[in-house]
Amino acid sequence: MIRSLDGIKPDIHPTVFVSEFAYVVGDVTIGEGSSVWPGVVIRADMGKIVIGKYTNIQDNSVVHGDADVEIGDHVVIGHRVLCHAKEVSDRVLIGNGATINDGVTIGEDSVLASGTMVLDNMKIPARSIVMGVPGRARGQVEQRHIDLTKYYCGVYIEKAKRYKANATLDSNG
Repeated sequence: MIRSLDGIKPDIHPTVFVSEFAYVVGDVTIGEGSSVWPGVVIRADMGKIVIGKYTNIQDNSVVHGDADVEIGDHVVIGHRVLCHAKEVSDRVLIGNGATINDGVTIGEDSVLASGTMVLDNMKIPARSIVMGVPGRARGQVEQRHIDLTKYYCGVYIEKAKRYKANATLDSNG
């Protein structure tokens, strides 16, 4: 469901795939080629949420914040992620089940491992590998990590095109 709040309607590029089982509300902007999968909630009721180009937000994830949230281009937000980050830079991969708390900034080309929990207001430098509870930088991203993020972005770009090209069926099949 896509709905306005206080007279502000989400601004979603025509190439974006938004599942009919997602909930997008308020002052949200989603850029070209991005995708929003079933069970996702993007709720801009405390600040603006801007999602860049070719970013995918996978099943059952939540994007919300107590202030503005900015998510860059070519970002992978895995399944069941809770993202309250202030800023997620370009080409970041956030693994399944991660929790990113308010005020967090994540530098470009970083990887957050599945299940990681990042504390409020943490600043993650570019090209960091973060894991653990609480999350801590454990190393530097290597080319194989950049390739993996690029691969998953590509998979979801193609998948979104497939889903967008196939209309939903009504109750008559």
